[in-house]
Amino acid sequence: MSDALKHECGIALIRLLKPLEYYKEKYGTAFYGVNKMYLMMEKQHNRGQDGAGFASIKLDTQPGERYISRVRSNAQQPIQDIFGQINDRINQELKEHPEYADDVASQKRHIPYIGEVLLGHVRYGTFGKNSVESVHPFLRQNNWMHRNLIVAGNFNMTNVNELFDNLLRIGQHPKEKADTITIMEKIGHFLDDAVAKKYKQLKAEGYTKTECSPLIADRLNVGKILKRAAKNFDGGYAMAGMLGHGDSFVLRDPAGIRPAYYYKDDEIVVVASERPVIQTVFNVDFDKVKELEPGHAIITKKSGKVKIEQILEPTERKACSFERIYFSRGSDAEIYQERKALGRLIMPKVLKTIDNDTKNTVFSYIPNTAETSFYGMIETVEDFLNKKKTKAILDGSRSLSEKQVTDILSERSRIEKIAIKDAKLRTFITEDSSRDDLVEHVYDVTYGVIKPTDNIVIIDDSIVRGTTLKKSIIRMLDRLHPKRIVVVSSAPQIRYPDCYGIDMANLEGLVAFRAMLSLLKENNKYHMVEEVYNKCKEQVELKDKKIVNYVKELYDQFTDDEISEKIAELISDESTNAEVHTIFQSVENLNKACPKNLGDWYFTGNYPTPGGNRVVNRAFINFFEGNKERAY
Repeated sequence: MSDALKHECGIALIRLLKPLEYYKEKYGTAFYGVNKMYLMMEKQHNRGQDGAGFASIKLDTQPGERYISRVRSNAQQPIQDIFGQINDRINQELKEHPEYADDVASQKRHIPYIGEVLLGHVRYGTFGKNSVESVHPFLRQNNWMHRNLIVAGNFNMTNVNELFDNLLRIGQHPKEKADTITIMEKIGHFLDDAVAKKYKQLKAEGYTKTECSPLIADRLNVGKILKRAAKNFDGGYAMAGMLGHGDSFVLRDPAGIRPAYYYKDDEIVVVASERPVIQTVFNVDFDKVKELEPGHAIITKKSGKVKIEQILEPTERKACSFERIYFSRGSDAEIYQERKALGRLIMPKVLKTIDNDTKNTVFSYIPNTAETSFYGMIETVEDFLNKKKTKAILDGSRSLSEKQVTDILSERSRIEKIAIKDAKLRTFITEDSSRDDLVEHVYDVTYGVIKPTDNIVIIDDSIVRGTTLKKSIIRMLDRLHPKRIVVVSSAPQIRYPDCYGIDMANLEGLVAFRAMLSLLKENNKYHMVEEVYNKCKEQVELKDKKIVNYVKELYDQFTDDEISEKIAELISDESTNAEVHTIFQSVENLNKACPKNLGDWYFTGNYPTPGGNRVVNRAFINFFEGNKERAY
């Protein structure tokens, strides 16, 4: 993706089902879980590089012994930083107490971070401060072991104000209004209530206070707690939690917006945001890693009993399509094929734009996530050329010379690495013209492979703001003096903000929105902007389910091709000599390529939860009023 986006997060939960001695004997170390967590977090570093956190719980500790450990970092390389701290602490303990080396019981008792339940998180800060206090996991502490709650997640809530007010009504005084804190306190409230009720029941049965503690751990119904807490959640989420005594869970939203996968055998239960992470780290086959169904939670009790339980009624499945286009690692077997399909499906439009002139066209891609779609695109070019060769040979089979046949067969697609991301330049100069000069050089180009009669076709996985295209890529490509520059997006036009975990909060930042506004002005329809604003204002006090996305009415005035043509104008300027075109995937083809991930609200405005329409409503009001606040 040429435009930088803050997005997503990654979660990893490990529950060891055997005593630590088992892993020491079989794998040579009682730190098996910690080592695997490091790998799982590193394999998901694509999902978050602003911060990382790790927490662990030891089972069956004695009173007075530490059983919860947590470390978080917002350093430049946060994963390495937190595991460097863990490693230093472990080595320090082993150096001071060499007798612990072969004594797993002593290691567990005295060395932090070693434990049977482990939770990891990698984070992109979508907005707000990126302080270490904002890094997951979050910890809600209590002297009652069962009431300790640790939460980490990949989520964004659209109704955090409503959830916050609910906490106030039940008498809480949250220290922040952030959705993570709000969610943790909501779950924590019902956890406290459940523990208190179990304690009261056990006392009535004649148990002493000391006897109650292990029985509470056994009888606590985590599924019921989650059902009560999540009843009013509106957003996309895959949230993981651990209770102080050792229960753990991962809960996925009812529309399946955010991803979660799990694997279980007799040694381990593991959950992650991405399937290939589990496959690689634990060396298991594709079909052994299961997707957690929308609205369900995987719950592991302290006893080791594992249950998949429906917490919320699943809605229409709207798993995020951006996961497949861009965010997730392309090593997933399904995602790899889906990205290639995106490249194949857009190729007919490309061939039409270049007048089928593959001989005078160079094909390339914008590093790095568009590479797989590029392969699919080139496969289609090769199919086109093979049909062309076959026809030429058959049509002239009796008159063709050996040289003519050789010439026909020698035509190949021209593939070059044209755009090269030279460096991640930081805009440390705030003055506009100086910053623009820096941005222009984020990408470099390969010289000497383009002729003045050539087309350049370059594929990107998506075009969000168009800023890097305009200020860097188009200018750099134009220096090669091609006849035509065709920028291909394997995703459809991004028209609407996201509110489920990706940093696209403002409409005016989207190049498709700006293109639509330009067309309204040119066609004397700009009065519709105020009409839609008034409709949005009338909905401010309405309940969520009644809010309508009226912004669609503005896009409906124009065809997709008209908006694409205007985007091509916006990402070039008067200094551009080449003819510039933009080609976008259709929503129909996106859904055909990614049939299990039909969450396409970025492109269609069809939000999977009521809060989505509220967010686009607020985003348009903010745009019209010139308010730079976020829509959520």
